Amino acid sequence: MRVIVVGAGVVGTMHAWHAVERGHEVVQIERETEARGASLRNFGQIWVSGRAGGEELDTALRARELWEDIGGRVPALGFRPNGSLTPIRGELELAVAEAAVARADAAARGYELLTPDGARALNPALRGEFDAALYCGRDAAVEPRTAQVALRAELRKSPRYTFLPGREVREVTGERAVRDDHGEVHTGDAVVLCTGAWLGGLVRELAGPDLPVRRVRLQMMQTDPLGEPLPTSVADADSFRYYPAYASPALDELNGRQPQAGTAAEHRMQLLMVQRADGGLTIGDTHEYEHPFAFDTLEDPYDHLTGVARSLLGRPLPKVRRRWAGVYAQCVDSGRVAHRQRVRNRVWLVTGPGGRGMTCSPAIAETTANELGW
Repeated sequence: MRVIVVGAGVVGTMHAWHAVERGHEVVQIERETEARGASLRNFGQIWVSGRAGGEELDTALRARELWEDIGGRVPALGFRPNGSLTPIRGELELAVAEAAVARADAAARGYELLTPDGARALNPALRGEFDAALYCGRDAAVEPRTAQVALRAELRKSPRYTFLPGREVREVTGERAVRDDHGEVHTGDAVVLCTGAWLGGLVRELAGPDLPVRRVRLQMMQTDPLGEPLPTSVADADSFRYYPAYASPALDELNGRQPQAGTAAEHRMQLLMVQRADGGLTIGDTHEYEHPFAFDTLEDPYDHLTGVARSLLGRPLPKVRRRWAGVYAQCVDSGRVAHRQRVRNRVWLVTGPGGRGMTCSPAIAETTANELGW
């Protein structure tokens, strides 16, 4: 079988990976020299902890297994099973964490409720004041800025893989062929469009104007090296408000009695913090849903994130090295892990994993391969 994959972000690259692994020939086409979208502009977290129970959690856990397997074969991915800690302050936040630990699927996530001393035994860099911490042992991390490059370097070892960068697919011709902006036609037995947040143009033409996917904008930043290890990923308790695993009467009470306020509420914020291979910290993030998106980045969210991170670390942050905004595609139906649609005979569109893209992409691609009979 010959598979044409359009898009070289993490979802597209994982589709190429599974196809090559199953013995098929793959042509992967990318409009940029290298992907520059949400696949690079994220935390690199394999984030199991907050996923909704059922299909979403099953997908994340399967993806976690696949990431670990692939990471063993491709060390440059920087895969590390670092787990995560969410420090907690006050009885209301503690009640949400206790409800999470009481879930039937808590063991599958690796949830544990730790004392401050227990949390610092795992992550001594957390010198700030907190009352307890929720640990998730199944969370992990990779290096987002280099992951696709590392995967592609491994794929290129196969004579069945071809990468064609700097080509924008303009047209689907016939049942299973695409034409790029160089005028070249690429024909295969299946075409998979993994176009990320690019939802206009050809995607709108193929999928129609009512594609159940929206675009979401975020702001993030990265610091100079911390100067010490941050052994786990770190979240703040505002993450309870944004991840479905924490939905409970205790969360309703937290939101009712201690609602998110100020800059955090205005920009729909949570703190997520991951240490990079060079020692720097990736920190975010915000959520903007209303179009048109701003073209600039705002300082207030960065000030808020800096303050929260500093309070948990109990020390000043290193100098901020870079700031950026990103846009990802998210299914409108929150119950769906990704939007998978046949838009022509033997042509499929796979998009909309939202903030789950880096976490779930290996399993999303595996599901596509299974459903299409690769």
